[in-house]
Amino acid sequence: MTAASSVHADGGAALIDGKAMAASMTAGIREQVEHLVEQGHELPGLAVVLVGNDPASEVYVKNKAIQTHRAGMKSFMQMMPESTSQEELLALIEELNANPKVDGILVQLPLPPQIDAAAVTNAIHPDKDVDGLGEVNTGRLALGMENGIVPCTPLGCLKLLQSVHEDMTGMHAVVIGASNLVGKPMAQLLLRANCTVTVAHIHTRNIEALAREADILVVATGKAGLVKGSWIKPGATVIDVGITRVQTPEGKSRLVGDVVFEEASQIAGHITPVPGGVGPMTIACLLHNTFQAASRRRASSEG
Repeated sequence: MTAASSVHADGGAALIDGKAMAASMTAGIREQVEHLVEQGHELPGLAVVLVGNDPASEVYVKNKAIQTHRAGMKSFMQMMPESTSQEELLALIEELNANPKVDGILVQLPLPPQIDAAAVTNAIHPDKDVDGLGEVNTGRLALGMENGIVPCTPLGCLKLLQSVHEDMTGMHAVVIGASNLVGKPMAQLLLRANCTVTVAHIHTRNIEALAREADILVVATGKAGLVKGSWIKPGATVIDVGITRVQTPEGKSRLVGDVVFEEASQIAGHITPVPGGVGPMTIACLLHNTFQAASRRRASSEG
């Protein structure tokens, strides 16, 4: 199935439909789960931990639970108060690490200021680190090892790119944004796909000229409207990871990306919309990672 199945209304870039691809992935995972159960195995289980009552995080966590059930897997919700100490959270993670019914653990970020996010992430057993953000899985990705768990958002971006480009060998990919969450692992995945990769960030000089050289442009800065249409190479594939809620002149709000879509879609060959592009694929890849973790654990227990 090709995700880039629709064309922009003004005759510009083909839209890469992340929502449709995510739905297809989730349906496929459900079939794999059913096959696993037919073989006598327990349902895979995903534990999602939310500390505090951040409204955006509550929405994300609820959506993850819905999608987990949609994929036929168990969802274990762990809600903790804003006052939770780091020791209390680490104790919970230790329990989840030891729980045989839990195949994946995700701690929703951001965490309250009294908790060290890195310490929490690294406390999750690498084989249950379905966010792929711990030091072990980060190292496995950097070394090109196949037994690592890849962060969900970059993995989703890669799958969207693969829906457009069967072979990316030799293509120049520019990643704008060098975060541990998206930019750095994205660069690693593109290198693995045999792209020539350039990573840009806020200190990069002549960033516009650099972006115009990109056959593939991935933007993950969190700065709404950073990339203008003039930054896009004609025919390039643009993956917009950013999502920011902005106010319209009419006093309403809408979600926009890091790329000025109206301009870029007239020049690019393929482009992800915001919303409906990378976001749904992030959750689909979380489900993918959970199923893969479950399969590995069951295979190792049989061995």
